[in-house]
Amino acid sequence: MSNTQKSLLVQGYEVVIGFETHTQLATQSKIFSRAPTAFGAEPNTQACAVDLALPGTLPVMNQGAVELAIRLGLALGSHIAEQSVFARKNYFYPDLPKGYQISQFEIPVVQGGEVSFFLGDEKKTVRLVRAHLEEDAGKSLHEDFIGQSGIDLNRAGTPLLEIVTEPDMRSSAEAVAYAKELHKIVTWIGICDGNMQEGSFRCDANVSVRKPGAPLGTRREIKNLNSFKFMQQAIDYEVRWQIEEIEDGRAIQQATVLFDPDTGETRAMRTKEDAADYRYFPDPDLPPLVIAREWVERVRSEMDALPRDVAARYVREYGLSEYDASMLTQSKATMVYFQNVLVHTVPAKLVSNWIMGEMSRRLNADGITIDAAPVQPKQLADLVRAINVGTISNNAAKQVFDELWKQPLAVGSMSAREEGSDTFSGIGEVDAIIEAKGLKQMNDTGALEKIIDEVMAANADNVAQFRAGKEKAFNALVGQVMKASKGKANPQQVNDVLRQKLQ
Repeated sequence: MSNTQKSLLVQGYEVVIGFETHTQLATQSKIFSRAPTAFGAEPNTQACAVDLALPGTLPVMNQGAVELAIRLGLALGSHIAEQSVFARKNYFYPDLPKGYQISQFEIPVVQGGEVSFFLGDEKKTVRLVRAHLEEDAGKSLHEDFIGQSGIDLNRAGTPLLEIVTEPDMRSSAEAVAYAKELHKIVTWIGICDGNMQEGSFRCDANVSVRKPGAPLGTRREIKNLNSFKFMQQAIDYEVRWQIEEIEDGRAIQQATVLFDPDTGETRAMRTKEDAADYRYFPDPDLPPLVIAREWVERVRSEMDALPRDVAARYVREYGLSEYDASMLTQSKATMVYFQNVLVHTVPAKLVSNWIMGEMSRRLNADGITIDAAPVQPKQLADLVRAINVGTISNNAAKQVFDELWKQPLAVGSMSAREEGSDTFSGIGEVDAIIEAKGLKQMNDTGALEKIIDEVMAANADNVAQFRAGKEKAFNALVGQVMKASKGKANPQQVNDVLRQKLQ
């Protein structure tokens, strides 16, 4: 839990967060027309007569969008309604051509379900209320430098699946972890590309605070959070603001707010509407959506294994912890990389440690994904094997990993280091780097015993202290042995031999 969240609890308030996530479905055409959905087209070049709501046009349901909704329902353990209904959600914005949005209200296509994830090493579960199909609106464009605004209707009619949670989250960190897990699921099952910058995955956070045990407080909805970093900042600021308002004796007014990344603050955009304000009624142009069980089972049979199923297999077959298995299934690319390393018969736990540790650190630092990592699965397998059989230490392995990362080396050549340089010319393998940089661990027991004897003779005080019961003196002796061996001695072997001699 962050320091911010701890301070909020100290002040005696409980944070309550629910999410509404607009997931753009990965169809080639819009939900009720054949107009394309490609991102980045010139304004108003991908809006047909249906999207523009010209007189005499009628919506026609996109079967592909329904199938993607079914896929999400199966992935989240939801009930998929055999019959659902479309409704008109009435409001008046310049970028809403019809004056209403076609959505679902009383009977959505996906009902219930849950999303489980880890916050640190603690498992959390967020319950879902629903996921309903709807069309997107257009976009208002404001050209400040010429003082004019325009309307781009390319997005109008783009298929969305709005995923709504119960107010189950209690911190910004938990909300971000939920959003990341949902993002993983929708991209894993292929219903959304997950591009937050392009608006394919947009989150609205409903935030309120209350005294523990009190009824839910008045919520404010933070709209269109398109970055996990900004999501956490926006929620933290909104929580602090609401508590300050309450402490100063002012009531919270239900509202829709926006987050400004430049100031790090939320600001009210408009008074928040309730369902009654939208005057929902069934859309007379669309019949009820009927989904046969056979259709659901066909979609189920065509789906790949879900992240939770793959993670469960890793726990069962490789003895990994649930947390480790969850991290290795954060994306399909991570799963594929992990499995491609294991093909070379190396310990799964050691591979997991390296992918979650050094590999993850370097990926984050360079801002790339694992499928673009310079270190290939075969190279990581060779490195892990060298550690496992005692050829090199963990510290030496990090040096090899750094060399592989700096200068990707194609497997198959044994080129050595250029004379007088710490970099390698051309191509090489893990073994070649170990040899050229002199990183191989000392495995000669006789040579190690000689070094230990010399260290014990030169550090008689530490020897006496250890024999008097001071364990710290042992660690000092180990450090001296490692220094004398220039880091090439096997630390475990040093511990074993040194302890035998001391006793």
